Amino acid sequence: MSHQTGIKANEKLIKVFGKSKNGKLRVIKVSIENEELNCTATAEVKKDWERDYDKLIVPLIEESVPCYILYRLDSKTSLGYAWLLLSWVPDTATIRQKMVYASTKATLKNEFGSSHITEELHATNKEETTFDGYIRHKQDFAAPAPLTSREEELVELRKKEINTEINTDTRHQTLGGVTCPMSDATVAAIKDILNGTYDYLQFRIDLEEERIHVSKAAVVPLNELPRQVPTESARYHLYLFKHTYDGNYQESFVFIYSMPGYNCSVRERMLYSSCKAPFLDDLNALGVNVMKKLEIDSGAELTEDFLHDELHPKKFVNSRPAFAKPKGPPNRGPKRLTRPQEQSF
Repeated sequence: MSHQTGIKANEKLIKVFGKSKNGKLRVIKVSIENEELNCTATAEVKKDWERDYDKLIVPLIEESVPCYILYRLDSKTSLGYAWLLLSWVPDTATIRQKMVYASTKATLKNEFGSSHITEELHATNKEETTFDGYIRHKQDFAAPAPLTSREEELVELRKKEINTEINTDTRHQTLGGVTCPMSDATVAAIKDILNGTYDYLQFRIDLEEERIHVSKAAVVPLNELPRQVPTESARYHLYLFKHTYDGNYQESFVFIYSMPGYNCSVRERMLYSSCKAPFLDDLNALGVNVMKKLEIDSGAELTEDFLHDELHPKKFVNSRPAFAKPKGPPNRGPKRLTRPQEQSF
């Protein structure tokens, strides 16, 4: 499920997009400024696209400032020149910047024309923005076809076999699960929710690097909570449920593990399942006192009544009536006492 920010292209950028279709522009740099998509730089075609790449793109990359770069290739489609969309979102960017740029990319593509964009590249360090980084991306993209479900299961089983080589770089594996380390941004977001900056965090596992990243940090009203659960991928969620119980105001951390069934790959299901317990331990070590752990397959389950009942289960009093001896038949008359007859010998 994608959430867009409502940020749109301003008039200046729309005009640049219109001019770009004549083929003279090689590069368009787009930044989010004042809640608008704005054109912050352009460059015209100099030589062929390969020789222009580093000369025109690299100078536009700022150390900690995200941006989008649209780069015109020399190949053509039926609609005109093909374009590459480079999303530069460095690891040093703030959580808010990461979320805003991720959520606005779909809008940018629609404004420019999705059919003109034939390739996309997401870069988090400067090496990935170079021509060599682009080539490595192409090589990774051309990797062999994905394994079947059975092949993925076999690979995961082999990974879980005991490894006798132990060193400081070995990822900790136990029967309790596989530990996926948290990114620095994730740790910072957890500290922020403890300080009251947010009441909702969403976490994703990067399946390639096996690392936990924060994918959303926000203040989310309870009625909006179901919409935060993706329908195509697994996620961990941490929510501060504010409610009253027995007349007392309470704030309770609820950990939610959402897994939309078999929409996810075998590797994704196994990794999220294995990392859950160690991740909960890490949350506890950072000071998060999780009062309730839930597993769901759909956000529709996250209603106020559901969370309240999970935190405070209703106690059912045994109301079974005591056994009552049935009355005798009516009009039976008084009970007669009889004496035993004496036996004669």
